[in-house]
Amino acid sequence: MTSPARRPLPLPLLFLDIDGPLLPFGATSAELPDGYPTYGTHPDANPLLARLDPALGPRLLALPCELVWATTWMADANAWVAPRIGLPQLPVVSWPDLSDEDALSGTHWKTPTLVAYAAGRPFAWVDDEIGPSDRAWVRAHHPGRALLHRVDPRFGLTAADFTALAAWLRGRSLPQEVTP
Repeated sequence: MTSPARRPLPLPLLFLDIDGPLLPFGATSAELPDGYPTYGTHPDANPLLARLDPALGPRLLALPCELVWATTWMADANAWVAPRIGLPQLPVVSWPDLSDEDALSGTHWKTPTLVAYAAGRPFAWVDDEIGPSDRAWVRAHHPGRALLHRVDPRFGLTAADFTALAAWLRGRSLPQEVTP
């Protein structure tokens, strides 16, 4: 008797925010004396798009994951950001309307929606607004592996961030991993 064919496990999801991780902001002139590097932009585009480093796209595509936009840019992420950094059209998380209770919980308003979207799949979330209450909420509500990776918005995704993401996505634990 032959064993049933095994389907490969789906890749982990990587939820990707734009403002902060891909579009850095807030550095002081002492931190960046020459200002942020710019890479050109379209005259009708948001001027911050000039800060999109085209090298980010290939680095993101090299990670062993399924990329998903988790940003308030919504569909504009595919229209304005993806082509500038060489990403294909990506799925976009749809955000629910927020209630007053959501604002008072201390958990980031994205957290419950991302956990629901993941539906038990392993996921990494890259954002500049992740805090301890988000990690606790994910630990209590998500049965799979999760990495909530906070990026310093002053500098955006760095080589160290990519190293940490790649290690986690390849199955190695990290200090900020949320374990069920």
